[in-house]
Amino acid sequence: MASAGLDPISREPVTPELLEWADVIFVMERCHRNKLAKKFRGYLKSQRIIVLGIPDEFDYMDRRLIKLFEKLVPPHLGMATKRKE
Repeated sequence: MASAGLDPISREPVTPELLEWADVIFVMERCHRNKLAKKFRGYLKSQRIIVLGIPDEFDYMDRRLIKLFEKLVPPHLGMATKRKE
């Protein structure tokens, strides 16, 4: 698993190499999918792009954001959700 951002000042920006490596790509908002497709069209081939429907209003590593990822991502990977309450 890897994480990267579409903003040029992201800690880990999206690269063509990461996209070619990926089987599944998660984005938070539909506009992120559109931006990804526009900027990296030639590198998106058979990858599934999944829009999680999370507003891009969270700070990096916000606990609420992590909880949303833990809830929304596993079902798309065929994994059971594991939660520590």
